[in-house]
Amino acid sequence: MGDLGPVTALPRRFPDREEIAAVRAEAEKLEPEAEATDRRRVAGRVLGRRGHGKLVFLDLVDRSGQIQLLCSADRVGPVDLDLGDIVGVTGTPTRTKRGEPSLAVDELQLLAKTKRPLPDTFHGVVEAETRYRKRYLDLLVNEETRRDFLVRTRLVTAIRGYLDEQGFVEVETPILQPRYGGALAEPFVTHSKELDMDLYLRIADELYLKRLIVGGLEKVYEIGKDFRNESVSYKHQPEFTMLEWYEAYADYEDTMARIEVLVAEVVREAVGTTKVAFRDHDVDLEPPWRRIKLIDALEAEGVWTRDADELRRKLAEREVDTSRDESWAQLVDHALSHLVEPGLIEPTILYDYPVALSPLARRKEGEEGIVERFEYFVCGMELGNAYSELNDADEQAARFAEIGGDDPDYIEALSYGMPPTGGLGLGIDRLTALVTGRETIRDVILFPALRPND
Repeated sequence: MGDLGPVTALPRRFPDREEIAAVRAEAEKLEPEAEATDRRRVAGRVLGRRGHGKLVFLDLVDRSGQIQLLCSADRVGPVDLDLGDIVGVTGTPTRTKRGEPSLAVDELQLLAKTKRPLPDTFHGVVEAETRYRKRYLDLLVNEETRRDFLVRTRLVTAIRGYLDEQGFVEVETPILQPRYGGALAEPFVTHSKELDMDLYLRIADELYLKRLIVGGLEKVYEIGKDFRNESVSYKHQPEFTMLEWYEAYADYEDTMARIEVLVAEVVREAVGTTKVAFRDHDVDLEPPWRRIKLIDALEAEGVWTRDADELRRKLAEREVDTSRDESWAQLVDHALSHLVEPGLIEPTILYDYPVALSPLARRKEGEEGIVERFEYFVCGMELGNAYSELNDADEQAARFAEIGGDDPDYIEALSYGMPPTGGLGLGIDRLTALVTGRETIRDVILFPALRPND
């Protein structure tokens, strides 16, 4: 055998450890200067050190929280550690004279040695670019960052729990697609050598999920990544996470009621309350939410008209740059985003959209040119989009032709008959930003897309 190099003396494992939060809770029940009799084992990273000589105080942190270690030279010997080292500890819960929950250490094992100095653990990693590029450092030293991502995890878990309980089936649909659809967006393109064809990273899950409704699964959902080769902003990333669900025998009014309940229930489960603070606004997510027709919202701003030239003139009077808007539908969308959406602070459902903005939504009976679609907003930010699904194959083919699109396989699926269906998309990143009070979704995406760091 060849030379395998030096063998590390550090332990390969540290079994039977408990979460720091549980040990801290046990110590909090003790009287000052009292010490428990049962020993506990914890492990984590050393992020603080005080004292010297015969008594050293260490701050030990794991995912659950932090506890102070009391390292007496009489019990544990000299403490030769650097900030950032990972250690395993055996000791007994205690409280100091000042009442600080602590662990009196009997055994201290080095499990991993840091080779680089940590950032300032008092101020944390505060420079945004560093936080995004070196998320591991951000998580190490910023307790709020760890908290936010645990909130995100609890939100997703609660969403799954709610939908599973309501009889929905979680499914997976292709990320690599021969045709992209389900939204108006620019895709990322790749190429399959084996198939000798271009493929697209999906921009939405919609068309595949509705194929499953045709197939009889009736209530389906997916939580997964979508990709759009477009701009980046506080609410946009090239790679983002969406929930989409589709429910047979339901319409957009059923979906309105369900999303109000889902958001309130999952936020309450994740953070213990439905009240959130975002961008200087305090709101309550409890239903019922405010509901406004899109046309009424535009009329309130004095810009509703079906004439493109007139609408462009009205927007110009409001100093809205419409130079990139080529159609009436684009002008309406611009009017919504610039004039209406910023004022939707309380949880609000904006509904009944023009058909020109909604190629996959079902027409509303008795209202010419209107479809059963809604978007929902909190603190001026859109959280998602929903509608009664268009289930007429011939009309869907005609709508695709109007916007220059084509998906023969999806049209064929619809031709076998899709029951009336309500569908919805919810941005997981935006919901997390709202609940945690973060200014941008980059703060709640572990590894956001960034420009090269030259």
